[in-house]
Amino acid sequence: KKSEVSGVMAKADIKPKSTYHAKKWSDDVENLYRFQQAGYRDEVEYKQVKQVDMVECWPETGFVKKLQRRDNTFYYYDKQRECEDKEVHKVKVYVY
Repeated sequence: KKSEVSGVMAKADIKPKSTYHAKKWSDDVENLYRFQQAGYRDEVEYKQVKQVDMVECWPETGFVKKLQRRDNTFYYYDKQRECEDKEVHKVKVYVY
């Protein structure tokens, strides 16, 4: 049952309505930075492309721990913040 439900969600192919660049760092911006480094818009696109229900996160911080790129190599991330202040303005925030 579970795989059918996630399959339906993935087929829905949700597209963002608008986008803007992050102005200041937050937990959400940190996670978006990690998804975008791995070549995805955000968690929604990652789940659609990789057909997964869950993204591995650090329990202490809630930051993304591991992502699989489109070429199937993995990115591993630290518990601590990785998106420096000078990188924040490069992060795109998608509005659905």
